[in-house]
Order: sequence, then structure tokens, then C-alpha cells
Amino acid sequence: MADKRKRRRSELNPDVEAQLPFKNSLKSDSIILQILKEFSDCSTAPSSSSSKTLDDLGLSSSCREVTDLSLSSVQSTIEDLILKIARSILSGNGFAFDVPSRSAANQLYVPELDRIVLKDKTAIRPYANISTVRKSTITTRILQLVHQLCIKNIHVTKRDLFYTDVKLFQDQTQSDSVLDDVSCILGCTRSSLNVIAAEKGVVVGRLIFSDNGDMIDCTKMGMGGKAIPPNIDRVGDMQSDALFILLVEKDAAYIRLAEDRFYNRFPCIIVTAKGQPDVATRLFLRKMKMELKLPVLALVDSDPYGLKILSVYGCGSKNMSYDSANLTTPDIKWLGIRPSDLDKYNIPEQCRLPMTEQDIKTGKDLLEEDFVKKNPGWVEELTLMVKTKQKAEIQALSSFGFQYLSEVYLPLKLQQKDWL
Repeated sequence: MADKRKRRRSELNPDVEAQLPFKNSLKSDSIILQILKEFSDCSTAPSSSSSKTLDDLGLSSSCREVTDLSLSSVQSTIEDLILKIARSILSGNGFAFDVPSRSAANQLYVPELDRIVLKDKTAIRPYANISTVRKSTITTRILQLVHQLCIKNIHVTKRDLFYTDVKLFQDQTQSDSVLDDVSCILGCTRSSLNVIAAEKGVVVGRLIFSDNGDMIDCTKMGMGGKAIPPNIDRVGDMQSDALFILLVEKDAAYIRLAEDRFYNRFPCIIVTAKGQPDVATRLFLRKMKMELKLPVLALVDSDPYGLKILSVYGCGSKNMSYDSANLTTPDIKWLGIRPSDLDKYNIPEQCRLPMTEQDIKTGKDLLEEDFVKKNPGWVEELTLMVKTKQKAEIQALSSFGFQYLSEVYLPLKLQQKDWL
């Protein structure tokens, strides 16, 4: 009886495979690996945008960027600022903070750098003003807490920082926002302040690195992978035989690829921030790209928010444009899921979702962004999305089978070099 069952399953398997769209279009893995090898070799040369700076373009006077500072430098900068405030108070002038404006109007996309930077407009935040007194107080308190971290040489999370003075901060978004202001005021990266976010992103695949002295092999971390360390300064000695980095928007797709050990079939490093990109994942991705000289391919949902997430990794976020030089990863390729894939791969209608009015507005707004206009392929895909008013998640591919993503869709995409 058992033999009959085995025989029946083996007879059914070819039929099941035949039902998978485009399965028969796949070439052998060795051919796809050769294509990837050539692609990886071409990506080892640094891009022009990754090597240029604001100084090279003559924009350093009209735009501002922060740099990594040592703890002693951060401490002395805070002390100099407080001494200046004390002198102002003693002279009877009160005090005010000169804070770089992070509003949308003070952002600039620089095509030569392919990222968003902060312009040089500032706003005065006086203490003796009823509309800004509270924010001035929060700014002073954050400076005091960061100064303590410098003296003690320890790291805390943004949540820890918030709980040091809940009544003053009231909401964590307020302390988080002022923390970014403090980075701008001091001219240093947020990681230089020793304030980190909780672990969110994960990585799995063909990567070995040291985390605070401990060597981590990401092929031996199980399905869950290795949590991306929040302290990027403690990450080093990166080694890899991967041919590319696969950046995945969502945890569900990441788990599918990790469980199928996609990184063994096609040597790669798989990384995800499980949705919106966090600072640690953005720093880690850039470090891998710059040190390992590997191309980055992105797998995101076919909706305006998937493209926004991709753009944050590649061009930076407007909220943290002051640190875009450290947080952006140049030349990320959009692999999928793209609007044109819905018809190309015959995604069933029941797996496509109608775009809401807000989705359509977001899509149209993206079409007006300079970083989208720079890439004709992105414009074409986004225009198609807005025109058809359809979106789809990566999981829509599961309608052909739970492993269709790793068994057919991604291999075929890689075979055809189908990325933008």
C-alpha cells in the first residue's frame, strides 16, 4: 500500500510542475549562476554617485551633512554649546537654539549623488517664547542625557531615553524628533550619540561577520536568521562568497526564502527590516554593499509604499536627510514585484487588490519626485500602477504554490536579468 502511495505521488509531481506558470522557461541553475557571476563582477566597480560628495559638487555651503564623531568630540561639542548658552543667559539675552530645519521645503534631491540632502535653512528655538519653550526644554534635556552617555561610554535605546523623563517628553515621538534635531545641531550622526533603536532587521545567507568580537555565520542561524546589531560600529570583518544581496520588504517573504535556503541554490545574502526601514538595517545594508562590493536587488510589494520603502534605502528619507551620506545604499535594483509582473506572470484577479484613493494619491505624488523621474523604468511602472489602479503583495505569488517565489519567480527574474 505504501509503495502504491509513493508511486501515485511520483506520477502526480510532473503534472503539478507543469501547472506552474513559466516553470518550463527556466534554464539550468548553472546557467543562471553564470549570469549572476557576470552581473556581480560588473558591480564591483564603484558607481560615480557613491564616490562623490557635496564638496565635490560645490554644495557644501548651501547644504549640510553630519559626520561620525568620537564620544570625546560629541562631549566637547555639547560642553561648548552649553557654555555659549550660559554666557548668553549671564549677559541678559536669554538663550535660543539654532536648529537646522528638517521640513520638506528644506530638502534637496541631488541627482549626481542620487540621494536627498538637507539644505542650510535653520530655525531659531528661543526659550523665552511660549510657542517654543517646551521644545527648548526638551532639547536641553536631551543634550544633558547624551552628555551623560558620553561620560559613561554606554549605549541606550530611544525607549530608554524617553523613560528618563516621561512627564516632560509626554510621547516618544517627541523625544525621537528632538534627538534628530540634536544630531543636526551637533553635526554628528545619530549613532555617534550612543542612542540606538531596538533590534528589528534580520539577515541570513552567505555572510560571516564579527559582532562585538564574536564571529557570526549567517548560514547557521536557522530560519529566523541573525538580528542586525543596533551598534553598527561593533560590526566588522565581513566575509562572503555571495553573488548578490537580496533586500526583502516583508518578513513573510523572508521566512519563505530562508526556509527554502534560497541562498544555497543561488549564493546570496537575504536581509529584511520587516517593513519600514530602520536605521540599523539601512546602515548594515550600506556596510555590506560598500565592503563586499555586491549588487543589491530589492523585492517589495507592487504598491506605492513598496517603492517608497525601496527609495528610502536607496535615496534616503526626508526625515533623516541630514545623514543620507551614511544611510543610503547606492544603485539598488528593483527586482519585483512590479506592476507589469501582474499580467506578465498571470497573477489571478482575486489576488490583486484595488488601490484606494490614498494609494493613488501616493502613487501620483511619487511620480513628481525627482528621484523617481531620474529612472524611466520606475516612471513607466508607477504610471502603469496608477492607470490600472491595481496593487499586489509578494504573497500573491503563493496562489501558484507556497514555494513559487523561490522555485520559479525569483530564478526566472535572475535568469532574464529582469531588474530596473
